[in-house]
Amino acid sequence: MEQKEEKAFEVVLDAYINRATDLKNSISSFIMKLETESLNWPNVLDNFALLSGQINTLLKILRNEKTPLLRNKILLPLVLSPDRDEELAKLTENRVHAFNHEIVPDYLRTKPDPEVEAREQQHLVKSINMQMDMAQKQITAINKIVNNVLETIKANRDAWENDSGQRASAQQTSSLADTGALICAITVGKGLKPPTGSPKGQPTNPQPQPQQPTRPASGGKVPSVIKTNIKSAGSMHPYAR
Repeated sequence: MEQKEEKAFEVVLDAYINRATDLKNSISSFIMKLETESLNWPNVLDNFALLSGQINTLLKILRNEKTPLLRNKILLPLVLSPDRDEELAKLTENRVHAFNHEIVPDYLRTKPDPEVEAREQQHLVKSINMQMDMAQKQITAINKIVNNVLETIKANRDAWENDSGQRASAQQTSSLADTGALICAITVGKGLKPPTGSPKGQPTNPQPQPQQPTRPASGGKVPSVIKTNIKSAGSMHPYAR
């Protein structure tokens, strides 16, 4: 009888571990999508539906009549060692490297920390002793704050949608042809004209070349380039002899 119970407990525990692993992988994948992808609301709802279904499956296994009550089982540490345990690190995905005196109180506890438990007890006592009218006032105040936040989000969403629509319907003020022509003119000089009055590749104000004396085609004296105007002596000086 004991062997059958132990075997059934092992089967249930394996199924519980598998379902918990699937749930953990789904949560990790959903967190990764939230950090790296831009999800829309239907995709978010699909991921929440998947998580909800896995949690319900896990709860069905725990609530099954054939499932042994885990609360009746006691988990005790048999060996505590400060040395690294490779098998434990593998089972815990490198979260726990050694089962020592520091790890055991946190991983094998069945109650929260004393500070957390005391704070929770204070909140429970305060909620029990609170009067009904005071609780209703706090509920009304919280609802008012939530409604104001929702109205602000809705107004900002409408403004963003209107701005997006106006930007999409705005008339285009640029021309692709003009932009391409400007880029070609800047990069390769297409369409640019040279300055008027000077040939291409020559300076705009060339220096005058010095005149060279011309030689006659055949032998002889070089004709003088100075022009003379010889007049009669009588006309040149009034006291000529």
